[in-house]
Amino acid sequence: MESLIVQQPVISTHTIPENRQFPNNPNLPVILYKSAFSTEQPDLEKVIEERFRENKWVDAWTDGIYEYHHYHSTAHEVLAVLNGNIALELGGPNGLKFHLTAGDVIVLPAGVAHKNLENSKNFLCMGAYPKGQKYDLLYGKAGERPVADKNIQQVPLPERDPLFGEDGKLIQAWNNSSS
Repeated sequence: MESLIVQQPVISTHTIPENRQFPNNPNLPVILYKSAFSTEQPDLEKVIEERFRENKWVDAWTDGIYEYHHYHSTAHEVLAVLNGNIALELGGPNGLKFHLTAGDVIVLPAGVAHKNLENSKNFLCMGAYPKGQKYDLLYGKAGERPVADKNIQQVPLPERDPLFGEDGKLIQAWNNSSS
C-alpha cells in the first residue's frame, strides 16, 4: 500500500494555543502532510478512505468544510483534500491560515477550531475520526466550556497515524506532547 503515497510528504507540526473563545489544543500539535497523495492516483477518494480505514480512522465522509468556526471536543479529525484548494483558518478569528491543495492531509486534535475561509469551486475533502471516537459540533459559544475542556482532556490518543500507522509522525509528536 505504500505506493499510494507518491513521495515522502513534507510534514510540519503547529501548536494552536487556547484563546478565550476556543479551547484549541495547546498539548497536541496539528500535523500537516503536504503532497501526501498524488492527484494523478486513479480513484483517489477510494485510496484515501482505504488508507484511513487500514489505520483505524473511520466514519469517513466526503464534502466541504463549514464556513464558520467550529470544533470537536470528543474526537480528533483528519481532513484530506481530494480536489481543488482551500484557505483553512485554525484556532479561531485571526488564527493560523493554511492553504491546502489536492493531495494534502491535515490532522486536527480535539478542540482545534477550524473554518473554511475560501475554497475553489471544485473543492472536495474527506474527513475521518479515530475508531471509537464520535464527534460533537461546537461553535465557541459562551457556556460550552468547561465541559468542552474536560471532554478534550479525555479524548484518547489514536492508535495509529492516519497515513503511516504505528510509526507515523502523529504517533511520535502526540506521544511526546502528552507525556
